[in-house]
Amino acid sequence: MRCGAPRRRIRRRRRQSGTQPRPAAAAAEPACAVAGAAGGSPPALRRRRDHHRRYERALARRGCRRRAGETAVTTIHVGGAAPYDVVVGRGLLSALPALLAGVARVAVVSSKTQPDLAARVADNVRGAGVDVLPITVPDGEAAKQVKVAARCWNALAAEGFTRTDAVVGVGGGAVTDLAGWVASCWLRGVRVVQVPTTLLGMVDAAIGGKTGVNIAAGKNLIGAFHPPAGVLCDLDLLATLPPRDFVAGLAEVVKAGFIADPAILDLIEREPAAAADPRSTVVAELVKRAVGVKADAVSQDLREAGPREMLNYGHTLAHAIERHERYRWRHGDAVAVGMVFAASLGRRSGRLDDSTAARHRAVLQLVGLPTGYDAGAWPSLLDSMRLDKKARGHRLRFVVLDGLARPGILDDPDDGLLEAAYQEVCT
Repeated sequence: MRCGAPRRRIRRRRRQSGTQPRPAAAAAEPACAVAGAAGGSPPALRRRRDHHRRYERALARRGCRRRAGETAVTTIHVGGAAPYDVVVGRGLLSALPALLAGVARVAVVSSKTQPDLAARVADNVRGAGVDVLPITVPDGEAAKQVKVAARCWNALAAEGFTRTDAVVGVGGGAVTDLAGWVASCWLRGVRVVQVPTTLLGMVDAAIGGKTGVNIAAGKNLIGAFHPPAGVLCDLDLLATLPPRDFVAGLAEVVKAGFIADPAILDLIEREPAAAADPRSTVVAELVKRAVGVKADAVSQDLREAGPREMLNYGHTLAHAIERHERYRWRHGDAVAVGMVFAASLGRRSGRLDDSTAARHRAVLQLVGLPTGYDAGAWPSLLDSMRLDKKARGHRLRFVVLDGLARPGILDDPDDGLLEAAYQEVCT
């Protein structure tokens, strides 16, 4: 069964000196619409359009003026019932207040490892006359716990947060997952704006409205779909990442190449050094393309009932590895191994050609990602995969490829096929 390859609908706004960005189409919801709102009264729609115009003017003031050698600002629209924009560029933090127009208070949820960045974000918001409640959470997967979310809700309660207030998530994918879930549950849903600071967050976690936390039984088993009001991907923030964290994020970029946009793979193979340099224009192009792939899938299928399932390529085994490692492995590293496994599974089931299967390992190794895992872990991994959210009853389901950029579903493979495919990734 084909998941369906998405059509790319990327709108690029490159502001030249003296040229204003084009306004959003009148029929589309503005980027700063309250998440989850699919309609509204005429006054509400006017307010949202006014918010969007202020956002566009903020980008223009900030510039998203492009000097020679700089990366253009690109706006990628996520459609559907709760549309919003993902903005990719450099120096975007000062445009954040425009996404918060009409808000009296903002809770800035950030990792304890990024106090300086959290302070910059808070100062930008306060400069627009908005009160800020800073909430610091643990780094990485340690943030994605019910008890951490409860602490955030208690902080919102103490400040009397209402439905007209908002949450801003500042950090990697784990922090934006948590911030989104906190916002989705508070008063049954308040606006959230995501400011991802990692490559993985920019191309995957912060986009699409998936929010949630982990429990002992598995990863992301508790959560909700809660689309953000907007996402700011400031590429300057990538330069602050430890090299291993940046490389781990490339796994989600490579995934986008295999499931929908082979030009990503071509670019990495042609310029591997630039692909690993967060300051390069190659990385900017990779981010835009990967965001475009996810935006198209989410626009068609918010709740993962069809085409969006393809975004789980490599993730079934990846989540099992993360649980087995007690979340000490980076998500991107686990996804890299998971894609090699999925490619082997596709090849052994007669759906994927040998060349494309081998290309997985070659591209991932080119950027320094792992491609193998412990042979002795298989029984534990298989048990964990049976809890995967794509499973139907007792039947496991895997996203595999029927060819490059042709994702589909392998339904209920037998245990012998799974183990044989896993043997190909054993170290």
